[in-house]
Amino acid sequence: MTWQIEIDSIAGIVHGTATIEPGLNAVQASNWQGKSSFITALKTALGTTAELTEGHTRGGVSVSYPDGQLRVELARENGAITQSGSPYLAGEHEVVCAELFACLDEDNPIRRAIRGESTLESVLLRPLDFENIDEQIAELTRERERIETELSQAQGAQRRLDDVASTIERLEREIEHLTSQRDAIEGDTSSTDDTTAGPHEELAQARTKLQSAESRVRRLEGSIERIENRLSDRREKRASLTVPDRGSIVDDLETARERLERHKRDTELLQSVYTANERLLHEGRLDVITDVTRALSGDTVECWVCGGNQPTDAFERRLDELAETLSTLRARTDRHREQVDELEAKREEITQLERHKSDLDEEIDELEARLEDHTEELETATERVKTAQKRVDDLTDAIDGVLEERSDIESEIKYRQAELTETRAEYHTLENRAERVELLRNERESTAEAITQLRERKDRIKRETREAFDETIDALLKRFETGFETARLTDSFELVVARDGRRASLSALSEGERELLGFVTALAGRAAFDVAETVPLLLVDGIGGLAADNLRTLVEYLHKRTEYLVFTAYPEHTMVETTVVDPTEWTIANAT
Repeated sequence: MTWQIEIDSIAGIVHGTATIEPGLNAVQASNWQGKSSFITALKTALGTTAELTEGHTRGGVSVSYPDGQLRVELARENGAITQSGSPYLAGEHEVVCAELFACLDEDNPIRRAIRGESTLESVLLRPLDFENIDEQIAELTRERERIETELSQAQGAQRRLDDVASTIERLEREIEHLTSQRDAIEGDTSSTDDTTAGPHEELAQARTKLQSAESRVRRLEGSIERIENRLSDRREKRASLTVPDRGSIVDDLETARERLERHKRDTELLQSVYTANERLLHEGRLDVITDVTRALSGDTVECWVCGGNQPTDAFERRLDELAETLSTLRARTDRHREQVDELEAKREEITQLERHKSDLDEEIDELEARLEDHTEELETATERVKTAQKRVDDLTDAIDGVLEERSDIESEIKYRQAELTETRAEYHTLENRAERVELLRNERESTAEAITQLRERKDRIKRETREAFDETIDALLKRFETGFETARLTDSFELVVARDGRRASLSALSEGERELLGFVTALAGRAAFDVAETVPLLLVDGIGGLAADNLRTLVEYLHKRTEYLVFTAYPEHTMVETTVVDPTEWTIANAT
């Protein structure tokens, strides 16, 4: 049942280990010895906070507990602390409940709210924001609607069972009667030769061929209609398609490319002249290609083109002018390149339009050919229908008297048998559906109950919180000598304190009394949200406002309400049957 904790660079603890046993666990030390940092490390293990030692970039806490192990890593990146690993609590709802009702240190939101006389409702009911009650209600409502629909169908099936059973009995009697009629007719015609069955079979085959031919006509008519619709659509698209003349674009593109190439050559040529002269001038190597006269008043150079003598700075000015000319030429080249790109884009657009036009023309030709083929097939199929209909008419006329009556009876028997098969299948389906009536009613009731519970959850939580507050405050007031007679939470979660029979302001209470009310309120929320079922730890820190006797009384009260109680205390505080967590072996940040 022991918890083994190893801490690295969490809050003020650079490194430390500790053991937590079931029951009371007191972290006893003077100030700046790591008491609150140890609580912060446990909160990090739970997943409610993340605080690295100042100046450290990495840290973490490892915990070995009865049901497993965990490791939470912290890292400082770009001024922010990131968390990785597997804290004890995973869900947001559990983390919020632990932060409010299990981590009762100085940063506890409920204790802060009471110290600042802030409203408690939004703080105490914060876990409900993570339960998605409205979404759960909506999902359950949809499920209830589905169940009600299925239940309505099942009840309808239950009501129809007798009618369908009667229909089955009627069909069985009719089939039996028709079978007797057919047998009687066959007995009456037993003296006829075997050829009497020939026209009847031929008629059945002729009718099958007629049906097949009629089906073929319908399919062809449908296909022709679809082809005509598609052909009309493609013709409209072809008529609305306009393809610009590519001749002028091609000519303009060729001209633009020639201008671009000419300017590129001129630029390259001028660049080579500029580069060579600029290098000779700035490297002081003009004497490589001409005579240079050096004097105190300045150097003169013999122009290697005209032969005249010029000062060196004259060549520098001319070189600068040449650079400006080169820049202008490059700008013109860029404009010509943009013009070429634009014309190429237009040419590509025309190519796409031409390709689309060609595709439409091919599709129109194909559709026209298919339409012609289907029209010819329709004419042939129509003729087959006429031929098959004539054949059926001729055979029907040939079959008279008893044979015609027997055929009708057999057809009727087949119809009734098919109807009987369908009705029996329907009865089986209705029977299965009707058997679910009771189950669906139970599902509807449980779903409705779940919706009601969700809708009432907020009010129930508020009621249970107030009841738990009343129970806790009554129990603690018997143990503490306070300056107020009683306290209660109103329906709106306003904390009301009575002193000398009158309402008193929270600011009029002592620090210890306000801290006591903070613990009472947190314990009320802990009970209402069943936090003890998910968080076995109860962490208490920052209760310097309580005297030693009051601290002992509070700890003994909290001890009975959690499996593991971890609290901080000074060395002079003494507790009975307490596991002492000694921080003297820890490495504390900035410790001297």
